[in-house]
Amino acid sequence: MGDAKAGPVCLSFNPQLRVEFRGATVTSDAGLLLPRELDERLGLSALIERHLSDPRTGYNRQFPLPDLFRQSIYSRLAGYEDTNDAERLAEDPTFRMLASRERRASSVALTSTLHWFETEVLTEEDNHQGLARLNTELVQRAATVTGRVTLDIDSSESPVHGAQEQAAYNGHFESVCYHPLFVFNQKGDCLAAKLRPGNVPSARGWEEVLLPVIDRHQDREQSVVIRADAAFALPAVYEALEQRGVAYAIRLPANQVLERAIEDLLTRPRGRPSHAPLVRYRSFHYQAASWDRSRRVIAKVEHHLGELFPRVGFIVTTLTGTNRAVVQFYNGRGTAEQWIKEGKAATHWTRLSCHRFRANEVRLLLGVIAYNLGNLLRRLTLPLAIQNWSLTSLHQRVFKTGGRLIRHARYFTLQLAESYLIGGSISRPDGRREQTFGRWAVSLAGGAGTAHVTPSERQKGPVARHVVCSATRGSEDLRPNRKFRIRVLCTILPRE
Repeated sequence: MGDAKAGPVCLSFNPQLRVEFRGATVTSDAGLLLPRELDERLGLSALIERHLSDPRTGYNRQFPLPDLFRQSIYSRLAGYEDTNDAERLAEDPTFRMLASRERRASSVALTSTLHWFETEVLTEEDNHQGLARLNTELVQRAATVTGRVTLDIDSSESPVHGAQEQAAYNGHFESVCYHPLFVFNQKGDCLAAKLRPGNVPSARGWEEVLLPVIDRHQDREQSVVIRADAAFALPAVYEALEQRGVAYAIRLPANQVLERAIEDLLTRPRGRPSHAPLVRYRSFHYQAASWDRSRRVIAKVEHHLGELFPRVGFIVTTLTGTNRAVVQFYNGRGTAEQWIKEGKAATHWTRLSCHRFRANEVRLLLGVIAYNLGNLLRRLTLPLAIQNWSLTSLHQRVFKTGGRLIRHARYFTLQLAESYLIGGSISRPDGRREQTFGRWAVSLAGGAGTAHVTPSERQKGPVARHVVCSATRGSEDLRPNRKFRIRVLCTILPRE
């Protein structure tokens, strides 16, 4: 199915080499089986059924709604951000194996169907709101109970190159763009996202995005701390957070009154300057004209060798720690900017090429869900040695794993490339870590077939043996055309 009927092609420079075009049996995205198994254990199918509705009536449902949703998510996770890519991915073995049982033997949706799903089905009001709820509940299913949660709120740029609705020129970014707003927790999960016109201020609509997230955490009796840059240094933000008992550390724009309060720190001490920066702190109370009361402000002054003027920063905060500790805590806000860059590079959530604003809102949320699934895979299952990998590294070194699909009468076998696999141990989503000695994390493929390499096998060379892991649970009916098993065939290598 999907294979070329022509014979192999012989090349003149190497008569021993023959090229066959068998695209339906070869894939370059076999690593997507890992996040697919994770979403199965997190119950993504139940979330889709609960929060998304299918407008189709009758029996015209060739492609189930969960299959269309997963195809949209995993296409972005694999780097295919356009629905045009669905035309050549329809016969891809990995994407067929990611779908439901009925679609594994045929193909997944083509461009027209996937475009209809993203721009017509998901843009309905109920489904649009359901996407946001699905993203929230997906992250909550993998959340661990902690006493304190740190939230980072930040805006970003999504450049556009057409006549998209509500796209506008932004003077700060110096481009025609959208101006989305994001909220992250300290583990890198994107808890909320909102697409906005390109010319709105950075803090516009912050209450619609941030306050529901705060309320959900406080309902679980968790304390919340907010970090934000100077764009969110607004009296309305301070008052709303203080009314909810939420601590915060927000960058404060400099002015003459603040600089006079630290005037003695702005002068470099006499003597030869050291190569290491000279850093000094000061804490004082300050009340701007628009504030209802005075608040604690921490100033940080840095003198660097070779620089004429010091670097000065101010933070308004309700935290009670030392000046140095509060500044170090606030500096962690820069990690949120890195997560936004990961979302742009890995899942292309800034590829908002639809004309309608609502359709671009849906594309942004699909990119956020794909990002969260990749981030959950990274922090829940990967070994500690590679948990700091970016999603781009996971995309290049895990998801982009070559494989060949072989169909048997009762199951499929996916043979993975031996030369492009990663090593380490894998954790199950329930927290139990399973050790593997292979270059690929096979333990997520199911409960059957845990790999164990004996000392004698390690001495037989670099390739020890093959392990088959079944993706089904228990003993099920395996009659032809009734049940398929996905078998991941990989090479187990000794530890280096």
